[in-house]
Amino acid sequence: MITSRTTTRPARRLRRLLGPAVLLVGALVGSLSTAPAAQASAPSPAVTACPANLAGKATCYTGQDTNGAYYAIAIPNRWNRSLVVHAHGGPDLGDTSDPQRSVDDLDRWAVMVEEGYAWAGSSYRRGGYGTRMAATDTENLRRLFVGEFGKPKRTYVHGQSWGGNVAAKVVETYAGEHGPYDGALLTSGVLGGGSRGYDYRVDLRVVYQYYCRNHPRPSEPQYPLWEGLRAGSTMTTAGLRARLQECTGYASAAAERTASQQRNLDDILAVTGVPERTLESHLRFATFTFRDIVHGRLGGRNPFSNQGVRYAGSHDDVALNAGVQRFSADPTALRDLSYDSDLTGRVSIPVLTLHAIDDPTAFVEHEAAYRASLRGAGRDEHLVQTFTRESEHSALSDAEYANSISSLDTWVRTGRKPTPASIAASCAGFDRAYGTGCFYEPQFRPAPYAERVNPRPGGLRWPAMTAVQQRVWARIDNVGIAP
Repeated sequence: MITSRTTTRPARRLRRLLGPAVLLVGALVGSLSTAPAAQASAPSPAVTACPANLAGKATCYTGQDTNGAYYAIAIPNRWNRSLVVHAHGGPDLGDTSDPQRSVDDLDRWAVMVEEGYAWAGSSYRRGGYGTRMAATDTENLRRLFVGEFGKPKRTYVHGQSWGGNVAAKVVETYAGEHGPYDGALLTSGVLGGGSRGYDYRVDLRVVYQYYCRNHPRPSEPQYPLWEGLRAGSTMTTAGLRARLQECTGYASAAAERTASQQRNLDDILAVTGVPERTLESHLRFATFTFRDIVHGRLGGRNPFSNQGVRYAGSHDDVALNAGVQRFSADPTALRDLSYDSDLTGRVSIPVLTLHAIDDPTAFVEHEAAYRASLRGAGRDEHLVQTFTRESEHSALSDAEYANSISSLDTWVRTGRKPTPASIAASCAGFDRAYGTGCFYEPQFRPAPYAERVNPRPGGLRWPAMTAVQQRVWARIDNVGIAP
């Protein structure tokens, strides 16, 4: 646990060392930016003890911005004068900002600081879904950093998982050709956006209920499955796990499952394509995060649809398709979720992605959706995608993360666009320092998103939200998801 000492103000001492000219440039950039108002009245960051793996290597800070978002900052002793602003995944579902989240993220992403980059991560002002809100809080933290420590030579935004969606939204919202960001690194990103990126979890929710009929049970209050969970339910994650185990025996060895459990499990996995090892986490998202989206953010309106989807792969597809629950999206709910989280593909800065081919949480086909979105906007020349033969989502090799940020930095500094092969070749030097391995597959290209996830009507066209749609929707009062 990081402890705080508020009796000193090393941030202000560092500002004096940086000199008035640097601070003046930072102030001018802040005043001319189209980003939200600077956090002028926020308390200065308080120096804290760094995570153990950064002890003696950096100065670390924590604080809370004027919107209530907690954050953590680290500046390495040998700072290369560049900044990585981090957008975390999730979303977490607490009501308020979690002060520990950004601290834990700093520990997890210490590799960036080890490589000489200053690092800043926000916990966002609240839990729950809200991609634009998280993007604004990420940009607010960048502005706060500039106000405290001066303008870096270069600034990069990094997002992991749902944070990849957030960081991609930062790129489209704040990082124009002359904006404050020089490049973006998106790792294991949920890049299909909210209106399509969760369709496989919609399918899981209805297919699971068809076979298991215990979520809800016939004896419990009934509700449409697009709600994820009815608003007043007291179900816990432990309770959900118990029901999943009851129906499928997923947590038991195969020899210990009943024939009925094995058949249910086989059918659910075959139809949805969800990996067995992440079945519970996907169902948890399709339960609790869907409830947050529907009841917490969209006023009970439904943004999801499975009309026209034909489910296949079970022992009896005819019965499954005749019996599975069907529903159509409320057009205004779909619009608001799309406006909040979908991507137009209009990027103007270098974007590098890193994704495990066998990612069991954010399927690698999200990368195909992102490339199709940029191509549809005529901007795919700004994109380089790399893939590794790993089977993880939350943590890839540190050598690859270090290599990725270095490759992006070289691209930005020199203007020479790398290739997947050149990035793969440069990883060995970083692996000598980190020893975590390099697993690149430079020739890999993901299949189209629709080959992994059942497309809905219109779901083959990318981007899911065009720049024109975004401009039209932006004129509607209270469009999107409120902060």
